[in-house]
Amino acid sequence: MRSESSGTHTVSVNYLAKIPFGPLGDFIERLWLLSDAPPHPKERIVPSGTLELVINLHENELRIYDPRACGGCADTAQPERCKRFSGAVVSGTHSGSFVIDTREHASVIGVHFRPGGAFPFLGTEAGELADTHVDLETLWGASAVELRERLCAAFAPTERFSLLEKALAAHLFRPMERHHAVRFALHAFEGAEPGRPLREVAHEAGLSQRRFIQLFAREVGMSPKLFCRVQRFQQTLKSLRQTIAPNWAQLALEHGYYDQSHLIHDFQLFADLSPTEYVRQRSGRVMQNHVPLVE
Repeated sequence: MRSESSGTHTVSVNYLAKIPFGPLGDFIERLWLLSDAPPHPKERIVPSGTLELVINLHENELRIYDPRACGGCADTAQPERCKRFSGAVVSGTHSGSFVIDTREHASVIGVHFRPGGAFPFLGTEAGELADTHVDLETLWGASAVELRERLCAAFAPTERFSLLEKALAAHLFRPMERHHAVRFALHAFEGAEPGRPLREVAHEAGLSQRRFIQLFAREVGMSPKLFCRVQRFQQTLKSLRQTIAPNWAQLALEHGYYDQSHLIHDFQLFADLSPTEYVRQRSGRVMQNHVPLVE
């Protein structure tokens, strides 16, 4: 797929992403457009520490599965195994994985927010959406339905990205700024040594530890302690993408885990998979944080 602008880059034959310019770029990591469903029927999505806006342009529905109830079954037609949402959904920050139906990937557009970046666009606290999904219409009203209809009517990726950017700019419930303590903490956590005391970060931000945790969860969608654990897990996944045969003990040491069993515990917590299962199942992955569900 050919790049459409200097701010657009191709990831694969059926995935196109755009990095927003201007103020939106400080809060949104990328807009993305996915077409052509992969051959596997389901994908597991692991936590990233941020929120996602997803709009299905193929059908007006999105189905979310509990990975424990789902198992490896390829039958996605059983309604008791999933929660059904409208075709436009906001996915909150998650502390564990969930499973999606990849047959909906025939045409999907979305927004991957930066940590804390979704807060101005929600009309509610990010913490209220933790570990859940909510119809965009619940947050934006009838304009969410109109947005999806306009996106469905458009065909060029550039036009769809433009419509999405304009809709985001039109749904600012708060100023596009982070609380100074949250901004400071996100920067501090980015380059922090694993295990840095939260009270130290709170003190440097000029807040009590309790107030700091409240503000952080309000804007980011999870506690600072959980956020740091998810980011360590994400850094581990990044390292895994750069190796074919990982040395698990060395990987655990490099990323601040106490030992290999500590690393295994976090994989089971965040991905419902052991590290070796994750590596085995990751082939065929189209998008970051997505893992094909193996029967």
